[in-house]
Amino acid sequence: MSDVDVLVIGAGVVGLAVADALASEGWSPLVVERHARVGQETSSRNSQVVHAGIYYPTGSLKARLCVRGRELLYAFCVEAGVEHRRLGKLVLAREQEEMPQLEALKQQGEANGVQGLRLLHRDELARLEPSVEAWGALLSVETGIVDAHGLMKGLQARARGQGAEVLCEAEVRQLEPTASGWRVEVAHLRGPQEAVTARWVVNAAGLCADEVAALAGVSSYHHHYCKGDYFRVPRQVASQIQRLIYPLPSAKLTGLGIHFTLDLAGGGLLGPDTTYVERGSGYDVDSAKAGAFACAAARMIPGLRGVELQPDFSGIRPKLQGSGESWQDFVIAQDLPGLVNLVGIESPGLTAALAIGEEVARMVGHDDSG
Repeated sequence: MSDVDVLVIGAGVVGLAVADALASEGWSPLVVERHARVGQETSSRNSQVVHAGIYYPTGSLKARLCVRGRELLYAFCVEAGVEHRRLGKLVLAREQEEMPQLEALKQQGEANGVQGLRLLHRDELARLEPSVEAWGALLSVETGIVDAHGLMKGLQARARGQGAEVLCEAEVRQLEPTASGWRVEVAHLRGPQEAVTARWVVNAAGLCADEVAALAGVSSYHHHYCKGDYFRVPRQVASQIQRLIYPLPSAKLTGLGIHFTLDLAGGGLLGPDTTYVERGSGYDVDSAKAGAFACAAARMIPGLRGVELQPDFSGIRPKLQGSGESWQDFVIAQDLPGLVNLVGIESPGLTAALAIGEEVARMVGHDDSG
């Protein structure tokens, strides 16, 4: 561990995708992860949806990298045998008055380069999804689901095959710039602390990326932790629905609203909601929310009215905007020589991961060659 080309901090899906992209360009990255296994935080605590790229402002990193990342992700899943399914998704307009918002959403997606978007009216929607009730819907055929753990396992294997290494139970404690890169103090859970020198450091630390940036002297970032709970839908209801079902999003894009998703085993989930929490908050699901979740979902899927939901899991998103604040884009920035910070990587981070890896590899290669 004494000297490495690139040290990547964090072995979530983004850190692994960065290592894979760097290794494919001839670098020999070392990924350090504080947990005992890869992908134990945001990467494994989400709905595993492959987003099309509809919602985000045209030209933003979220829009561009979501569309590119989706293409790369589906291709990688085929190549590596990662289980996935391009199910399609319906965004609903419950009333006729909401149809102009749906049309605007379609135009936004098309401006972002999303293919295959189509507006459906009540009769066509009823033929596609008899269990769903709405005035109309936007059909996105490119949306799907993926085995997030399988994706990370595949990325780790391909990166290692090209010369990358992944070291778990290793936490970065200090970052100090040097004349030729960075000196990094790494504490091992089952061993001593040691110093690593790296020409480049890529901060892909997920929830803690703002804290890692501060270790390097970049104190301008602050994550707001936003927790989302999920509830399990009875299988007899889930089995009647073939696609992902979403409400129209809020104007501020704090979240996409409580929606219905399918998993690869055919089960159904509702979630996530958006609750800002303090750092260090746990992942317990508040079972008292079940009624509110069922009520919100029953406006889209009447069969969920009065159905008993089971608490399932929760996740925490590292948002750059606090409650009530305006939308914020991903941050992918070379803030100091030899340091790339990836901050605010929330949804659609899973979908965009391979494109984020490409972006970082270009930054590192371009600057190093110059």
